[in-house]
Amino acid sequence: MLALGVVLAALLVIANRFLFVFQDPRIDEVESALPHTNCGACGEAGCRIFAEKLIVGDVQPGQCTVNSHDNSKAIADYLGVELGGQEKRVARLACAGGKHVAQTRALYTGLHSCRGAAIVGGGGKGCAWGCLGMGDCEDVCELDAIAMDDHGLPIVDSEKCTACGDCVEICPRQLFELHPVSHRLWVACKNLDSDDDAEIECEVACTACERCATDSPEGLITIKDNLAVIDYRKNALASRVGIERCPTGAIVWINQKDEIEKGAKAKSIIRKQALPLRRA
Repeated sequence: MLALGVVLAALLVIANRFLFVFQDPRIDEVESALPHTNCGACGEAGCRIFAEKLIVGDVQPGQCTVNSHDNSKAIADYLGVELGGQEKRVARLACAGGKHVAQTRALYTGLHSCRGAAIVGGGGKGCAWGCLGMGDCEDVCELDAIAMDDHGLPIVDSEKCTACGDCVEICPRQLFELHPVSHRLWVACKNLDSDDDAEIECEVACTACERCATDSPEGLITIKDNLAVIDYRKNALASRVGIERCPTGAIVWINQKDEIEKGAKAKSIIRKQALPLRRA
């Protein structure tokens, strides 16, 4: 047994020598200055991987939009590299059809979950593309960046949002998208019904009237499958002119305070209470 122990120990020493993988001690130092949220906002799977890529120069400290400027600057100084950076991205919801403006055609009772409701007859909402309002996105957000408002719509706090994508994955109707904050022109609707059907089910639905496409710079907004679509490759041309004549306010402008602005011709919605159940 003693001889066997000596042989195994010798094999471990030899294996350690030939299989040893050197790990730069700077990785731990850099990782300690990262936020440890593992949110993916930088484009990597986690803070450890981001730290490893910082060491070899594949990324820059400023690409972590969640970290504080001071910490990112400290990392850049420590590694002797440029701070760099990228534009912050946030999650945005393509729906404004809260209970006070969107029709409910049937009462859903069951598991309080958008995914569960979507399976059972679509959850009872008249708009087949609208937010079901049960807060799966709020539940999955670990940073408390999403809260449900009084009308059953999720509101994203852009200061807290890290564009991790959890809300994108959890929403059964694919209503969330991740966008740079500079994308201020936004279609707050995903309804593909014809104009008459769309407005019957939701007062703030896009009706494909084409006013936004007509008023905007050529090619910025087009109508596809009864819905306005923005070409963000032409973002330099984007302005709030496209929202001004939108009759329902489906196209909005998100200002620098993260406030929603509607055009001058948008109908005014003052109703606060939920619409009554309206059976087909």
